[in-house]
Amino acid sequence: MIKVLLAEDQVMVRQGLKVMIETDEDIFVTGEATNGKEAIRLCESQRFDVAVLDIRMPEMDGIEAAKVLRSRFPEMKILMLTTFDDHQYVMEALKLGVSGYMLKDGDTESLIRSIKSALNGGLSLEDQVAAKVMPVLLQHEEAIPIDPTLTPREIAILKCIGEGLNNKEVAERLGLSVGTVKNQTSQILDKLALRDRTQLAIYAIRHRLV
Repeated sequence: MIKVLLAEDQVMVRQGLKVMIETDEDIFVTGEATNGKEAIRLCESQRFDVAVLDIRMPEMDGIEAAKVLRSRFPEMKILMLTTFDDHQYVMEALKLGVSGYMLKDGDTESLIRSIKSALNGGLSLEDQVAAKVMPVLLQHEEAIPIDPTLTPREIAILKCIGEGLNNKEVAERLGLSVGTVKNQTSQILDKLALRDRTQLAIYAIRHRLV
């Protein structure tokens, strides 16, 4: 069973999202919050696999809550949810290491797919969001060379991560075991001194691997 924390201050929206999420028989919303502070308190008393946080909430917004949750509960995956597709919000959320950025008007299938992808190490961005953020990620004055210590296989894995593939999908594409992908991903993180897969995805995009 996948346990989800859902933080959204509008009751009707939260209830609608819960219904959407629980159409999948393996996913259950086991905690509900109306703001970031409530979300943090729930995480202190319960275990969740994924937190779905609205980006704009009273008392403490989703970005601030994500900062705290990433620090205190690093194993829990975080998806940001909003009606706003402003790239500044996206960039701030991605820098925190969240696993996806979804728009509230997305469909049920996309939301469920993003939750499951997050658990498998994937990164999900709605098309509208990606269209906003990609040009920003690609903006730099000079071409940035790829770290010369990366092996061809590591570069191939990095490219897949930049495309948002999870470990299983990377393994299938490259003909590797999931364990090998996990180990090599850890080695890439160490070489590049990066924190998580989200930062690896941003690295891949900025270095024109995707």
